[in-house]
Amino acid sequence: MNAPLPTVLKQHVIDPEICIRCNTCEATCPVGAITHDSRNYVIDVATCNWCNACISPCPTGSIDNYRSVPAGRPYTLEEQFSWDELPAELSPDQLQAAVAESGGDVSALAAEPAAAPAADPSGETAFRSADWGATLPPWSAAHAYTNLYGPKAAQKTVTATVTGNVRVTEVGKDYDTHHIVLDFGAMPFPVLEGQSIGIIPPGTDASGKPHHARQYSIASPRNGERPGYNNLSLTIKRVLEDHAGKPVRGVASNYMCDLQVGDTVQVIGPFGTSFLMPNHPRSNIVMICTGTGSAPMRAMTEWRRRLRASGKFESGKLMLFFGARTQEELPYFGPLQNLPKDFIDINFAFSRTAGAPKRYVQDAMRERAADLAALLQDPNTCIYVCGLKSMEEGVVLALRDVAQQAGLSWDTIGAALKTEGRLHLETY
Repeated sequence: MNAPLPTVLKQHVIDPEICIRCNTCEATCPVGAITHDSRNYVIDVATCNWCNACISPCPTGSIDNYRSVPAGRPYTLEEQFSWDELPAELSPDQLQAAVAESGGDVSALAAEPAAAPAADPSGETAFRSADWGATLPPWSAAHAYTNLYGPKAAQKTVTATVTGNVRVTEVGKDYDTHHIVLDFGAMPFPVLEGQSIGIIPPGTDASGKPHHARQYSIASPRNGERPGYNNLSLTIKRVLEDHAGKPVRGVASNYMCDLQVGDTVQVIGPFGTSFLMPNHPRSNIVMICTGTGSAPMRAMTEWRRRLRASGKFESGKLMLFFGARTQEELPYFGPLQNLPKDFIDINFAFSRTAGAPKRYVQDAMRERAADLAALLQDPNTCIYVCGLKSMEEGVVLALRDVAQQAGLSWDTIGAALKTEGRLHLETY
């Protein structure tokens, strides 16, 4: 006998006030239930199977929200796109009236709890890179402070002053990337390598609404871009076209790249509790990135460099795979060349160099398969991937292939990397 349909549905929704539009939820969702427009990320109630894969990776908690609604009248995508804040929870009387209006059985309300959609029992058969990404930090990571400033914090924003804005790519119309230093003065703003902040651009959008915050990964170590000062740095590329190649002028990226020393910006955050580096001696770090995905890798590398210079870190390998279209577009190319070879193992991959075949980070990884295989077998190894979403699957497949070609079980190694917080994917 078929079970009766529920009268009340527990609908999964995203809080637009504290969402920083980082795309983590959409990238993680295994069934494609999450989408977005120019302002909001939303969840399709007809597609969501309540697997909760999106909950842990969310850096702000905006994804962890629900509303009880009539099963016959859930919030539509159009309604969710229009929200500036979550609608209030319906009181029992309001819910009863809404159920009646939608044609539901009001008499069933008293005994019936709000039902979640049934999970899809068929499971996934295709390889999905997101299935291997960890949502926990490495066991030795330092404690991360989050959401100290934001829409639902005691203080909504903190003001930071620009103390540096330096271009870190060669001159070119398509690859204007800046290294920007922000100082917080006397206001507390503790951060760790791998965390991010939100910048709120001034002004309003085309509909007259204030711009929402844009997320940027921190490019400096925990003791600041300038040690002993309450500051941090960001790596920001001026956006002139979208991922489809269509001309567009990025609101926040252009605002940030045009800032002058002495200007101030409004900041929220910090965010992120899992994409954190290990702190225990002899821990190895493999970093795989493209473009401005280098920001957290620069932070981790610089912290290790400072520890090494002070004599406070014993061994542990650093290995970097860094991709860009051309050498000219690669941020920090000069400083990277000056790092000691016995400190960090750097591998570049360029996909648009004139007269040369296309080469991506996964190609460079396969060329170093023997070294990567040894690191994969070491439980002290942590792997970090940051950059465009399009690189993610190729990188994880390359890791799988490296393991299998070395006679290792990827299912065993991959599962350990995930459950022990040692493989982190942060793509956009």
